[in-house]
Amino acid sequence: MAITAAMVKELREITSAGMMDCKKALSETDGDMDAAIEFLRKKGMAGADKKAGRVAAEGVVAIALSDDKKKAAIAEVNCETDFVAKGEEFNEFADEIAQIALANNTTDIDAVMGMAMASGKTVDERRREMIAKIGENMGVRRLELIETTGQIGQYKHGEKIGVVVSLEGGDEALARDVAMHVAAAKPSAVSSEDLDPEVVEKERAFQIEQAQTSGKPMEIIEKMIEGRMRKFVGEITLLGQSFVKDPDQTVENLLKSNGATVGTFIRLEVGEGIEIEQTNFADEVALAAKAVTG
Repeated sequence: MAITAAMVKELREITSAGMMDCKKALSETDGDMDAAIEFLRKKGMAGADKKAGRVAAEGVVAIALSDDKKKAAIAEVNCETDFVAKGEEFNEFADEIAQIALANNTTDIDAVMGMAMASGKTVDERRREMIAKIGENMGVRRLELIETTGQIGQYKHGEKIGVVVSLEGGDEALARDVAMHVAAAKPSAVSSEDLDPEVVEKERAFQIEQAQTSGKPMEIIEKMIEGRMRKFVGEITLLGQSFVKDPDQTVENLLKSNGATVGTFIRLEVGEGIEIEQTNFADEVALAAKAVTG
């Protein structure tokens, strides 16, 4: 069967695949449109599997907020390059994933991958389709939910840092200000009671070791350590930190003056914790040249 330009165009509009891929799919399936769509789908899945091992440390953080502002989902969705992360298609994909997680009240990434999107395709089918079209590995790395009887504050710094905060009391402006502070100051916990004991003990051991080198009496060393530990805890807890918009007051004082309390917060930053192999471009060129010349 003769493959016409109109057929190629139609298949491309349906699948978003490349023109040459569409032409090949139609040729392989003798012009059967449904079979060509299936051919491309399988080809896209194979392509996605091949790219699965590639590091995807770029991407976006997406937030979905319920209408009553009492529940939110926050997701980190990754790709390989900042160029793709800035694309409208990728951002819409990430936003819909957050909406699906919120609607289904789940943080189970595997479950979300099998759920249907507005297009009728599952999240994983759409992911594989985009990988085939764009040529980059993509995935959902983290998915969290937060709920409150008060209200949810949210803030995004660009597309790479996202924060959701549960707040009792206060108002919408305060909730956003606190979320903005968390984005900027990156606290480890709400208060000292919420800190990981191992982190506190590790810092205390470090401070003891440092103080002992001073040659001062133990009673003086103990006071030095307590002061340093108070400073350490204040710097890494939300309540102890100086408010970014008014450093003369702590976040704790800000909340008290507004009759508000923070339950918890979630802060996601794209790529944090992902190890990226550092390569030397000159070495890569030399290796490539050696491979060519033998």
